Amino acid sequence: MNFLEYNQIPIKEVKLYNEKTIASFITDSDSNFDEKTVKSFGEEWLKFNSFSPKEINVAGSQYFDIIDNKLLNATSVVLDLGCGSGRWTKFVASKVKLVEAIDPSTAIFSAASLNENETNVRITQASVSNIPFDDETFDFVICLGVLHHIPNTQQALIDVVKKIKKGGAILLYLYYNLDNRGILYKMIFRISTVFRLVISKLPHQLKKFCCDCIAVMVYLPLVIVTRGLYKIFGTKNWIKKIPLSYYADKSFNIIRNDALDRFGTPLEQRFSKIDIEKMMQSCGLSELKFSENAPYWHVVGKKING
Repeated sequence: MNFLEYNQIPIKEVKLYNEKTIASFITDSDSNFDEKTVKSFGEEWLKFNSFSPKEINVAGSQYFDIIDNKLLNATSVVLDLGCGSGRWTKFVASKVKLVEAIDPSTAIFSAASLNENETNVRITQASVSNIPFDDETFDFVICLGVLHHIPNTQQALIDVVKKIKKGGAILLYLYYNLDNRGILYKMIFRISTVFRLVISKLPHQLKKFCCDCIAVMVYLPLVIVTRGLYKIFGTKNWIKKIPLSYYADKSFNIIRNDALDRFGTPLEQRFSKIDIEKMMQSCGLSELKFSENAPYWHVVGKKING
């Protein structure tokens, strides 16, 4: 497979377990980079580094529900920005021409392992402020659950959009600020945020233990109730308003992973639908299409102008 040329020389080569190497472009001068958050995600994805095909397809189909064959197809050259464990790379690899997956953390080891049999995938260690490819290189960018963990989300989006070809698109997911939720839901969320601020500062092993306890004692009971209600009443909209109902069709592995993501991450920012729309339009993206389904908000936008 002929992969894209880097537009700079790697700082170093990171050796994998199978003696293969990954090019690293991480430097001390990288801007828009929160070291504690990057380290936290590296630890998270090294812990949750195995996903079944079913888990990947269930989650992937929910994020890619607004993507059609015109935007993503067998000719597409794709950038998976902040690839983490490599789930989304794995989800699209068989559907596209090429995937360049980058992440600044040690998650690159998990991503490389999960995608080791995908011949059209290359993993690279790099940050959003130093993407090692020329501008207007990619037909499609996947950026799911990444930019809200970066100090300057707007600048990060600008940097990413530069790498998209005219006529190309980006699938973006940013944490929502509960702008489509009621007062009670928002109050519960604020309480959970207090716990996150404490738990995210704990030593790694203790943090994992606390998040696993939350997954068992908070997430799982609500998920079980939601599943029961779906069986009795069907997929009614009022059931979807129950906190954590999104996880009704998710495995316990995904639930544990997301509990660690939610409560173990030092830096997170949240945006309204209007905020996201303005940020994307200011970067030259148009024809925005927001999904009406969880997770909120994920949206696709096209780059019309350079």
